[in-house]
Amino acid sequence: MDLIDRELVALLQRDATQSYAALGKAVGLSAGAAHERVRKLRERGVIRRTTVDVDPAALGRGVLAFVHVESSAWMGDSAAAFAAIPEIEEAHVIAGSASVLVKVRTSTTGQLQDVLRRLYEIEGVSGTSATVSLETFFERPVMPYEPDEPQALSERA
Repeated sequence: MDLIDRELVALLQRDATQSYAALGKAVGLSAGAAHERVRKLRERGVIRRTTVDVDPAALGRGVLAFVHVESSAWMGDSAAAFAAIPEIEEAHVIAGSASVLVKVRTSTTGQLQDVLRRLYEIEGVSGTSATVSLETFFERPVMPYEPDEPQALSERA
């Protein structure tokens, strides 16, 4: 990815509804050239999807917990079982005392308890340890720039 691709990604992360004309203008390309670059970024899997950032509390999902899932077996083949629990937003195979780390959002702690029960139904799960978040300072998307890379085109102007 070159500097223009990285800038396009950053611009789309801030507002994915921007027109190709606006994107092109911001990076010094025509609308058609910007569209083509974004298409190629999608084809290469750099842009995996376009989505909307929704406030979980506004949807009644104000309880956020991170759950360490302990297991008696390798859990790397269990992605589908974790994905089948809709309250789980993310699941990561990790190193350390637990095998999997999941991010869970529910409406109530009672619903969180139900998710914990369903986790035990997954083959190999032998224990859980949940940490409930009291407040989220921020959540940040993956940034298209490394700290030591040149500044974004829009920041240089």
